[in-house]
Amino acid sequence: MKLCIIPARGGSKRIPRKNIKAFNGQPMIAYSINAAIESGCFDKIIVSTDDEEISKIAINYGAEIPFLRPKELATDNAGTLPVIKHAVEWYEEQGIMLDAACCLYATAPFVSPHLLQSAYKQFNEGTADYCFSATSFPFPIQRAIRIKKNNRVEMFQPENFNVRSQDLEEAYHDAGQFYWGSSGAFKLMKPLFSESSTAYILPRYLVQDIDTMEDWIRAELMHQLLMSSERL
Repeated sequence: MKLCIIPARGGSKRIPRKNIKAFNGQPMIAYSINAAIESGCFDKIIVSTDDEEISKIAINYGAEIPFLRPKELATDNAGTLPVIKHAVEWYEEQGIMLDAACCLYATAPFVSPHLLQSAYKQFNEGTADYCFSATSFPFPIQRAIRIKKNNRVEMFQPENFNVRSQDLEEAYHDAGQFYWGSSGAFKLMKPLFSESSTAYILPRYLVQDIDTMEDWIRAELMHQLLMSSERL
């Protein structure tokens, strides 16, 4: 069985009720649920939550809520891997073994059925424990600066000041959308950013972290533009 797990706790602080806040006309979580359904990749699509309102909205959009997440996995400090491990082990306790699982974030309005399908193909045809979404930094990280307390600046890597941008190695970061993985890797909570993983590269215009209201507004504008150009 292939399982989609959408983590969505109720206690987001920086953007209250972020997982179900209206984003361009729909609850944010609806985009992830719809993409999972339309991808045809999954036998079951569940939302792991501790929140009754999130549960009702998730069910309304076609996801299942087989359990409410334990309180100890719904704190500000709870990581993603323990949440996925809990869901995988819950199914195994019911006698249902998983071929693969996918953690799909509830705040991923740019994810599409095609991306989930293509990333699964990459994961399934390879030997890595995980395949996760990633994208490139728009500026060389080797030229990054820090701002000190007196508002003066210094380079993190001053030795690269005179190195041409095109001669610096390109760097990538987690796109924060989805993580395909084997049930065994999730149960062992193997590190995601290691030799155990392969990256599915997304174009930067499909990636926007959403942690602040400034991020939210930017994401809505990007989403509107992409929808109008039919690039999602």
